[in-house]
Amino acid sequence: MKINRFKNIHKNKNVRFALIFVVGLLLGWLIFGNSSGNKLAHSEEEHIHAEAENQVWTCSMHPQIRQDGPGKCPICGMDLIPLKSSSGSGGESVDPDAIMMSEEAIALANVQTTVVSRQNPIKEIQLYGTIQADERLSQSQASHVSGRIEKLFVNFTGESVRKGQTIATIYSPDLLTAQQELLEAAKMENISPGLLQAAREKLRLWKLSDEQINKIETSKEISPQVEIQSNTSGVVISKNVNQGDYVNQGNVLFNIADLSRVWALFDAYEVDLPFLKVGDKLTYTLQAIPGKTFTGKIAFINPIIDPVTRTAKVRVETVNTGMQLKPEMYANATIDAPMNNYKDQIVIPKTAVLWTGKRSLVYIKQPHTETPAFLMHEVELGPSLGDSYVIMSGINDGDEIVTHGAFTVDASAQLEGKLSMMNREGDPAMISYDHGGMDMPTAVEGSISSISTSGVALTKTAPAFKAQLTKVYKDYLDMKNAFVATDAKKVAGEAKDVITSLKAVDMALLKGDAHMMWMDQLETLNRTINAISKSNDIEKQRQEFVQFNLAFYKSVKMFGLENVTTYYQFCPMANNDKGAYWLSEIEEIRNPYFGDVMMSCGETKETIK
Repeated sequence: MKINRFKNIHKNKNVRFALIFVVGLLLGWLIFGNSSGNKLAHSEEEHIHAEAENQVWTCSMHPQIRQDGPGKCPICGMDLIPLKSSSGSGGESVDPDAIMMSEEAIALANVQTTVVSRQNPIKEIQLYGTIQADERLSQSQASHVSGRIEKLFVNFTGESVRKGQTIATIYSPDLLTAQQELLEAAKMENISPGLLQAAREKLRLWKLSDEQINKIETSKEISPQVEIQSNTSGVVISKNVNQGDYVNQGNVLFNIADLSRVWALFDAYEVDLPFLKVGDKLTYTLQAIPGKTFTGKIAFINPIIDPVTRTAKVRVETVNTGMQLKPEMYANATIDAPMNNYKDQIVIPKTAVLWTGKRSLVYIKQPHTETPAFLMHEVELGPSLGDSYVIMSGINDGDEIVTHGAFTVDASAQLEGKLSMMNREGDPAMISYDHGGMDMPTAVEGSISSISTSGVALTKTAPAFKAQLTKVYKDYLDMKNAFVATDAKKVAGEAKDVITSLKAVDMALLKGDAHMMWMDQLETLNRTINAISKSNDIEKQRQEFVQFNLAFYKSVKMFGLENVTTYYQFCPMANNDKGAYWLSEIEEIRNPYFGDVMMSCGETKETIK
């Protein structure tokens, strides 16, 4: 019994000790653990509070607005949004002027990049011209005597003739007199043989053959009619007389061209002439013979520049097998000219370059950043290579540049007040816009919607907005055609219609970045179209037209047109040889910067559907 009692007492002591130990742990946690948790929570709250204090709020429509907290935009009344930080999600250091985009935004905006490298550039030169008859194989068929045309054996242009063929019969009183003199001189041959020789020579000068002269002397028969025979084979390219006409000796009756060999004559702009030389091989196509390519070598380059078109003629000679090539057929030639003066230079696609009129810009992807970032760089352009440019300075070998979607990246940079086409200092653009006193909604159903937080990619345009922009486009075409006609008064009148249709465009149909992008272009559109409408000087109007077209093209590309296919066309000689663009409803080139002077100067750069 004592032993059992001792065991029970010992067991109760162990239980009491365990209970005391557990209670002690609990009290320690309550006293010290809770204090630590409070400190951690307090630290997190301070971090969040610090972030909130450093957060800058801006307006998506007016990025020049900067506030320390949320609220309403003082200009348009829209809710302010937090401005994105210039540091990556992984905390990496990024240039403060760089624009950052998520991988999703890049994919949706279809932004593509390419690593640049040095190349030996080859310039692709486009030449435009026509097929012409070989001037060395063309002859004039003249009348050898004076008289009246009794009969024509060739009656229309384009008729083929062969050498020696009788092409006309002429009644000539002078010929009749000369034959009578020949017969009289023949009677006196024994007395005055020189007189007979003189009479014969006179008939020879009138292209009578010795056989014909001997026949007259033998038969003693004379005729006032003489046959005119073709002195070459070929095609009649011009007919200058009709039956019954009186002609004098030496008058041209027909022009005949031998088309067995022809020339392809091309116009080469003076800026391209340094890259062309005699012997260069080129290929050319004809609109009249689609699907077939012709080759040839440059046989001659005219050393004289046409003062009006600023071009020189480049000649290619070719054999006209089967008479396929006909004079005045349109021909387009391409020649690849190595640019030996620009070896080992960086070459980039034209799609990578943003041109402001004075500056040429590209976006370079920043290396070693977790979140893709792009920084604008100004570059110096060298010669154009067709679809690419030689770069003289501004980027280095190995840089990764944006080659597709550069404009959308720039639009995002403009929104955030970073370096951009319109903002070369990197400060918020101090521009305000008049919304006509309207209340700007925070969202408009059916308007263009942004697919990324940076607002650089647009997916859908409100049908009403697209219809209004299409009306602007139709009025624009009337103005463009007035430029083609070089009618300054009509240009000014049509410009007023464009102003009216621009005012009818309801910008409230756009939201967010789309609204901002439209206003950026609208500023240029309004300034230039007003200047065009107030001028009666066609050259000054055309200078403003250059800038109007750049802004209007961007608008059409961003928002689209309603059931319209338009052609974006370019003339390298316009704008003082800097080149200029325009939009056209037809693919055929009708140049609004030169009109009839150089109607076909230019090419289609893009088809927009």
